[in-house]
Amino acid sequence: MAPLRSLAVLFSLLSAVYVQGQFTEAIPPEEELALSQIVEDVPPVNAPAAKSGGSPDFPLIFHVALPIPPKKEPKSVFTNPITGKEIWYYETEIKAFRQQVYPNLGPTSMVGYDGISPGPSIVVPRGTEAVVRFVNNANQENSVHLHGSPSRAPFDGWAEDVTFPGEYKDYYYPNFQSARMLWYHDHALGKTAENAYFGQAGAYIITDPEEDSLGLPSGYGEFDIPLVLSSKFYNADGSLQTVVNERTSTWGDVIHVNGQPWPFFNVQPRKYRFRFLNAAISRNFALYFVKSSDLNTRLPFNVIASDTGLLKRPVETADMFIAVAERYEIVFDFTPFAGQAIEMRNFPKVNGAGVDDDFENTDKVMRFIVGEDLVEDPSTVPDSLRTVPFPTSNSTAIDHHFRFHRTNGEWRINGVGFEDAANRVLAKVPRGSVEIWELENESGGWTHPIHVHLVDFRVIGRSGSEANRDVLPYESAGLKDVVWLARHETVLVEAHYAPWNGVYMFHCHNLIHEDHDMMAAFNVTQLDNLGYNETTDYGDPMDQRWRARPYALSDFQARTGIFSDAAIAAKVQELALEQPYSELTQVEEALDRVAAGAAATQAGPIPRYRRFQI
Repeated sequence: MAPLRSLAVLFSLLSAVYVQGQFTEAIPPEEELALSQIVEDVPPVNAPAAKSGGSPDFPLIFHVALPIPPKKEPKSVFTNPITGKEIWYYETEIKAFRQQVYPNLGPTSMVGYDGISPGPSIVVPRGTEAVVRFVNNANQENSVHLHGSPSRAPFDGWAEDVTFPGEYKDYYYPNFQSARMLWYHDHALGKTAENAYFGQAGAYIITDPEEDSLGLPSGYGEFDIPLVLSSKFYNADGSLQTVVNERTSTWGDVIHVNGQPWPFFNVQPRKYRFRFLNAAISRNFALYFVKSSDLNTRLPFNVIASDTGLLKRPVETADMFIAVAERYEIVFDFTPFAGQAIEMRNFPKVNGAGVDDDFENTDKVMRFIVGEDLVEDPSTVPDSLRTVPFPTSNSTAIDHHFRFHRTNGEWRINGVGFEDAANRVLAKVPRGSVEIWELENESGGWTHPIHVHLVDFRVIGRSGSEANRDVLPYESAGLKDVVWLARHETVLVEAHYAPWNGVYMFHCHNLIHEDHDMMAAFNVTQLDNLGYNETTDYGDPMDQRWRARPYALSDFQARTGIFSDAAIAAKVQELALEQPYSELTQVEEALDRVAAGAAATQAGPIPRYRRFQI
C-alpha cells in the first residue's frame, strides 16, 4: 500500500472512531417518536452470487468503441443587465429516438435530451450563468434536476414541478461553485426511474482557470473523458425492458459506458483523466483496473475529485466504490502499459458492501487498448489540488436523524413518503446554519445512496458496516452531495444550509426507491433578522411564475413566436432582472452579520452560522 493511502486509511479509521464517540443526538422530540415507531420489513434472502440474466447474450463485449457525448454549444450569449456578465442560453429538446444496441436484433426505443443518451455534455466556465430551455416533445411529463447545483428552488427540479408534452420550461442555473462535474437528469414524480432508464441523463461540467492551471490531463474527449455508467435489461427482440412495475431495484445485466455495452477505448501510453458518473437507476459499482493478461493484480490510480470538485489532495487506491448518482474523477497513467490491454472491472456484490444482483458479465465494464508508441505527456498530478471549504462547527450535537427503511412494502424516511404532502417536510433549517444529520440504513437487505439537494456536505462518520467500511479516504478528502448507506450503515454528514432559503428535496437515489416514495423535503427557513431584502423570493419550488408553459411545435420548428431571437432575449432579460443569483454577495454579507451579531450577544460556543463558501 502506498504511504499516502496508508496515512489516509489510518486517518479515516481514527476519525470514524472519534466521531461516533464524540457526537450526541439532539434531535426534535417528534423525530424521536417517529423513529421509535418504525417497524421494518424483513429483507428477502440474497440472490446467488452470479446468475444468467434475462437479456440476450451480447456478442461484442470489448469490441465496440466508446462513444463520447458531444459537447453542447450555447444557442445564444446574452449580457446580464445587473452584473454585466455573460448568460449562456441553451435549448434542449426531449424527444424519442431509436438506438441499435444489439447488432443482431432490432433497435430499442429511447427518450433522451436532443434525442441521444447520454445527453450532450454542457460545459460552462465558472461564474457564467446559464438558462437552459427544456422542450418536452416526448410522450410523458418530465422535470429536470441539475444535480450538484445550488439552484433556486423553482429551478431545482422539484418532483411535482413537471413539464408535460407540448410544454417547455426555462431553468436558470448559477454556476458560481468550484469546478466540478454535475449532471442533469429527470426528476418527475413517480416517473424518474422510467425517464432516466430510457435515456434522460447527461453530464454538466463547470470549468475554472484555477483548476486548469494545475496541469491535469485536459482536452474534453481527448485526455479528459466522461464515463457515464449504467446497467439495463433487454428483451429478446433487443428492446429495452420497462421498469414501470418494478418496486425494489432494477440491477440490469448489461453494463453500459456512455450508452454502449462493454466498450473499448484506444488510449496513448500517458495519463488520462476519467470523470465517472454512475447514472444507473439501481446498480452500484466497486471498480478496479487489471491487465487483461493478469486479472488478479489490481493496478493503482489516483482519485482527484468527487461530487463537488477537486479533493484537497490525490488519493491513491486500487479500487473505488461509486454508488448511484455519485461522481468521482481519477487519473490513470497508462505509460507503463504500452502495447497492452487494461480492463476496468466490477467486484461482485459491490465488494461485499451491496446487495446488487450479479450476472454473468456484470463483473466487466470496459477495456482500454494502449498504443505501442511512446508519446510526450505534459500533464501532471500535483501533491496538493485545492483548499476544500469544509463546513466547520463547534457543536457536537446531531440535529436530525433520518432512517431510510421499507415498511409494509413501501419505501419511507422516518415513516413518511413524499406523497404525504402534509408531513413530508422533515426538517426546518435556519438559513446560513451548519447542521449535522445522521442517515441510517438499519437493514442488511437493501442499500441506499442518499442525495441532499442544494448543499455540499462533509462525510464525518460511518458505523455499522457489514463490509467494515469507515469514511473512505477519497470521501474524507473532499465534499459530497451523495453518500452511500451500504448494508447496516449509519453515516454522519455536516453541511452549510446556504446561501438560499427555500424548500428542497432529499431522497434515496436508487430511483425505484425514490419513485415509490423514499423522498422527503427540508425547508431552509428565511431569517427574520437577515437585514437584506432580496429582489425576488424564490423559496417556493412550485411558484407559478417559473412553471412550464405551452408551446406550438410550429413555432419551435420555424423559430417564431416564443422561439424567436427577440422573444428569447426578452425572456432571459426578464429572468436576470429578477436576480435569482446576482445578490449572492449581499446575501453572504447579511448572513455574516447575523452570525457576528449572534456571537456578540451569546456567551459560550459560537452558534453554527457560517458564510457560504464556494
